[in-house]
Amino acid sequence: MKVCNYKGLSISIMLRDEHCPPHVHVNAGAWNARFQFSFWHNDIDLWDVVPLSRRPPLAVLEGLCRSLGQPAHLRRARGIWWSVLQTVCLDNQLWDCESNEVPVMKPVTATTYRISSARYEPEADKTVLTLLGKLAGVEIDL
Repeated sequence: MKVCNYKGLSISIMLRDEHCPPHVHVNAGAWNARFQFSFWHNDIDLWDVVPLSRRPPLAVLEGLCRSLGQPAHLRRARGIWWSVLQTVCLDNQLWDCESNEVPVMKPVTATTYRISSARYEPEADKTVLTLLGKLAGVEIDL
């Protein structure tokens, strides 16, 4: 399903056989790229380009990142992902309540909890986490 366009290139979420992490596809014919997005922050990251030998100029890839990162486009991508897959790909990951992030390669501390469930609320553009061992959940306004 199409999320947006950038200079004639369609940024889309596939509706069949999709998998975590949340991402979009760009099929340019000579090359394909995937860009990751998240339900807990607003950064966009290039995941991969194949074949690497036909990789487009960096300016094109950065433009695609910026386009997807526009609030309306990112909100649309999240809404499509959630409506089709019903996951934000955060279940069973760790959440650090002090730094408000999914810690990567950081030690578990007293402020770190396992995410037992997570959901996206498209109308409010927010993610709600339920944490094991913590009464209050976490609401992330995106």
